[in-house]
Amino acid sequence: MKIIAMIPARYDSKRLPGKLMMDLGGIPIILSTLNNTIKTNLFEKVYVVTDSKVIYDFLKPLHNDILFSKKEHFSGSDRIAEFAKDLEVDVIVNVQGDEPLVDEKSLNKLINIFLNDSDKEVDLCSLMEEIDDEKTLNDPNSVKVITDSNDFALYFSRNPIPYNRSKESIKYYKHIGVYGFRKNALIEFYNSSPTRLEMIEQLEQLRYLEKGKKIKMVQTDFKTIGIDTMDDLLKARKLFE
Repeated sequence: MKIIAMIPARYDSKRLPGKLMMDLGGIPIILSTLNNTIKTNLFEKVYVVTDSKVIYDFLKPLHNDILFSKKEHFSGSDRIAEFAKDLEVDVIVNVQGDEPLVDEKSLNKLINIFLNDSDKEVDLCSLMEEIDDEKTLNDPNSVKVITDSNDFALYFSRNPIPYNRSKESIKYYKHIGVYGFRKNALIEFYNSSPTRLEMIEQLEQLRYLEKGKKIKMVQTDFKTIGIDTMDDLLKARKLFE
C-alpha cells in the first residue's frame, strides 16, 4: 500500500494572516510541520501544496516536493486533491500546515486503520482527543465531534456537542485536523460542491457527512496545538523554549 502525506499550506489565513511563515522555535510554522511529518518515516513522500509564492519560494530550496496550487479552493482537502488525483497512491494523509506538533504515534494510528481494513470499509478517517478543560470546550476554534458506538463521526461542530441537558458526567472530544483518505474518496470529495452545513460551520469534513459518507474517528492521547490564533501561537512557542 502506497501512503503519502500532503500538507495544504494557504498563506492568507482569515484568523491569523501569514501564520504559516510566523516563527516557531526559530523556523516558520510550515517548515516545522513539514519537518515533523518527514521525521515520522511513515510516508513514501511528503508534499506541501501551497497557493503562496512566499511559501513556495521559501520551501523549494529545502524540499523538492513543493506544489503550487490555484488559489480558489474551498478547503485544504480540495487543495491537495488538485494534485493527488494524478498520483499513483492508495492513501493520502492530509496534515494541516498549522499542525506543527503532529506526532508519529497519532499518524501511525491513523495509517493502521487502512492497513488493517482488508475489506476497505473505511474511506476516510481522522483524529480526536478528549477535552479536559472548559475553555477548549467553549472555544469555537476548537472543533468538537460526536461519534456512534463504532467510532464513526455523527457530527462536527464549533459548539459543544452533545448539549448536556441531563447534567450527567460525559466526555467531550476535540477534532484534530488530520485526515486519511483513500484516493477515490478524496477525488469524490473534490468533485462534489461545498454543502450547506459545511459552509455554515466552515468545516470541510461536514461535506463528507452530508453526502451520506462515513468518517472513522481514532482517539489519540497526544495533546496537539493547531495554530488558529495568536494565543495558540504563543502557547506553541512556550513548548519550544
